[in-house]
Amino acid sequence: MNDRHGDDAAVHLLIGPGRSVLAFDVGGTDMKAAIVDDEGRMLESVRVPTPLDGARTGERVVETATRLARELRDRHPGIVPAAAGLLVPGHVDDEHGIGVFAENLGWHDYPFRDRASTALGVPVGFGHDVRGAGEAEHRLGAARGFDDVLIVTIGTGIAAAVFIGGRLHTGGGLAGEIGHDRVAEGPVCACGGRGCLESVASAAAIARRYALRTGVAVDGAREVLQRMHAGDANAAAAWDSALDALALGFSHSVALLAPQAIVIGGGLSEAGEELLAPLRERLDHILTFHRRPQLIKASIGADAGLIGSALTARDAVAASNGGASWR
Repeated sequence: MNDRHGDDAAVHLLIGPGRSVLAFDVGGTDMKAAIVDDEGRMLESVRVPTPLDGARTGERVVETATRLARELRDRHPGIVPAAAGLLVPGHVDDEHGIGVFAENLGWHDYPFRDRASTALGVPVGFGHDVRGAGEAEHRLGAARGFDDVLIVTIGTGIAAAVFIGGRLHTGGGLAGEIGHDRVAEGPVCACGGRGCLESVASAAAIARRYALRTGVAVDGAREVLQRMHAGDANAAAAWDSALDALALGFSHSVALLAPQAIVIGGGLSEAGEELLAPLRERLDHILTFHRRPQLIKASIGADAGLIGSALTARDAVAASNGGASWR
C-alpha cells in the first residue's frame, strides 16, 4: 500500500515558482514520488517499497515511477508536469544519465534517464541521491550561502555532495565517496576495503559494532546512544570510536578542500549537538593551520532527496529550453 501525504495536510512552499514537475527519490528500501505545482508546492508525496528484482531492478524502478506518475496526475488533473527528476543511489554517471553500479540494488550500466524519459514522456533530470539532497541543502537549506561546502549524509552509508566555488563537483560520478576513506585497520567494508569510514561510523555500523561487542542486537544508533546514557560502556566505546573516525575522515576532506562548512544530514544527524559538539572538539584537535569549517546540522530533513529531485527536474526543463540550469 502507498504511504501518501498530500492535500489533507499543510502544503508548503518548497522550491519557488517555476514549471510543474514530478520528483522521484529511490532508496535501498523505499522509493518516494511527489508532484510539485508551478508555485513550488509539493501537493502530494507517496512512498512505496523499492521494487527489488536483481538485475531487473532498474527496469522495475522505471515501471514503478511510471505508475506513480500516472496515479499522481490522475489525482491532480490540473497539474501538467513539464519534466521529472529521478535520483538513485550507487555509482552514478550524472552526465550520461546512467546508473553505473548499485551493489545492493542489482543494476549495472542502466540508462535511467533515457528509459524514464521515454516512459514518462517528459525530459528527465537524473542524478545521485546524496548529490541531489545536497543540491536541496545548498540552494534552500543549511548550506545556502557557502561556496565551498560538504553536505554529508550519514545513514546506512556515508557520502557527501561536494560544492567548490558554489558549483557541485561530481568527479565523473565518484566525488564525495568519503564513506570509503580508510580511517582504521578494520572491519571489512561491503566495498571490499578495510577500515572504511562507513564501516565504522555510519548509523548502521554503530549498531552493528555494538551488537558484535555485546551479542545484543539493537534497533539502530539511537538505541546505542540511549544505552550509553544509561552507563553502558560498550555503547560508549562504539559511539566514541565512530566520532573518532568521523573526525579523522573529515580532517582529510578539510586538508584537501578547505570547506567553509560541513553540513551533516541523514539519520545520525538527528543526534544534533550530541553528535556535533564532540565532533567539533575532535576535529579541532586534529587540525593545525587548516581552515576550521563550521559543522552544521542539515535543515531540510527527510524530504531533501525529493526536493533535490524536483530541483533536478526544473534543471531539465531549463536545459530542454536551451537555458542554463542552476548547476
